[in-house]
Amino acid sequence: MHQRSNDGVIATGNAQVRNTVVASGSNARVDFRVTEEAERTGGRPLTPQEISDLLARFVEELRRSDHPEREDLAEFAEDAREELAAPEPRTGKLRRVAKALVEAVPGFAALASLAVTIEEAVRGL
Repeated sequence: MHQRSNDGVIATGNAQVRNTVVASGSNARVDFRVTEEAERTGGRPLTPQEISDLLARFVEELRRSDHPEREDLAEFAEDAREELAAPEPRTGKLRRVAKALVEAVPGFAALASLAVTIEEAVRGL
């Protein structure tokens, strides 16, 4: 799927639910993006420290959730924080982690929102 920032929803294709957005019909697809961080930072890319702070928030929310894989996902996010602290973070690894977090949390609105924000921020590195 081509990723781009938007302030709303793109829905095409077969029925699909993502976060609190629903698309239905032939070949429905939902592309939902949260722009909270972009608005807060004036649209500038987030620093590795700011992304690490988002990951810390994600871990806190995750541990308070009833997500069945919360401990594994929290460990995965903590690994990403360690990678961000490296002198030269491996952006490919961070992109894979961010994408995996987004895919793992549909149905958990607060987590999904944070995960999308993290994924967008990592793409800006």
